[in-house]
Amino acid sequence: MKIGEYSFKAPVFLAPMAGVTDTAYRIIAHDMGCPLCFAEMVSSQGIHFRNERTLAMLQSEPEERPLAMQIFANTPEMAAEAAAFVESLGTADILDFNMGCPAPKIVKNGEGSALMRDPEKAYAILSAIRKAVKMPVTVKMRKGWDDSSVNVVEIAKLAEAAGVDAIAVHGRTREQFYTGRADWEIIGAVKRAVKVPVIANGDVRTFDDLDRIREVTGCDGVMIGRAAQGNPWIFRQFTHYLETGERLPGPTMQERAAVIMRHLDLLLKYKGDYVGPREMRKHATWYTRGIVHGAVLRDRFNKAVTREDFAEILDEYFR
Repeated sequence: MKIGEYSFKAPVFLAPMAGVTDTAYRIIAHDMGCPLCFAEMVSSQGIHFRNERTLAMLQSEPEERPLAMQIFANTPEMAAEAAAFVESLGTADILDFNMGCPAPKIVKNGEGSALMRDPEKAYAILSAIRKAVKMPVTVKMRKGWDDSSVNVVEIAKLAEAAGVDAIAVHGRTREQFYTGRADWEIIGAVKRAVKVPVIANGDVRTFDDLDRIREVTGCDGVMIGRAAQGNPWIFRQFTHYLETGERLPGPTMQERAAVIMRHLDLLLKYKGDYVGPREMRKHATWYTRGIVHGAVLRDRFNKAVTREDFAEILDEYFR
């Protein structure tokens, strides 16, 4: 599939996830074969006021390109300003707009999935972004606000009319958050309603899921979210499968341990000796889900404060 000038032979993408898809994890995902990562969402307000933490989130490294940077906003003016600023930095290749985040603190400001309740404003925002930048523009949205207002097909048509280059759809409503099953049929309805590429998102964890969502939706690409937490190998497996039909096995324990330490070293590099190890705790628990004595291992990870602590925990486990 293509997004603007960028072509993807095996379009299995990393979904934007707050607190997860930072530079460290995006580099690892790219190493594993992910052709395009979507960065965690960035506030247009933070960009407007040049918030230090916000600006840090807009940085990137050559090893993670091409990269889609995601912003969120509740007015056309703020969205356009933020988009133009992101483009001016040259740190991203694609500009993504968030209309899917269900978090209460985002929704109460009229941002994220709250825009599913206001199609006119959504169209105005996407039109303003399209006019503000030359780079490819994508949008990520949900099925609707709730089961009584499933309007993703309508909003997808408006997004296409506004000039977006691709549309990602998570097959749940805002009120579902991440519960229940994702509705793949509605993603298929979006695909049939628009001409721009459609990226399907929701409940893709296995090879069979990958086959089924592509069959049901007719999508151009697939976006992996929670299934990639602690499992960057999913990109190596899925991209290889789409290219060859071969189902590669999952990682060995030695591979898990090596990637845990690599991930930690990247977090130390980009976030420092205090924040890095503390952020690594959740990643380490994800990397070791489902393994023998995993609960004991995770309890120890949650007390680790240095690189040496993590190395010692892993060394003792393998001994």
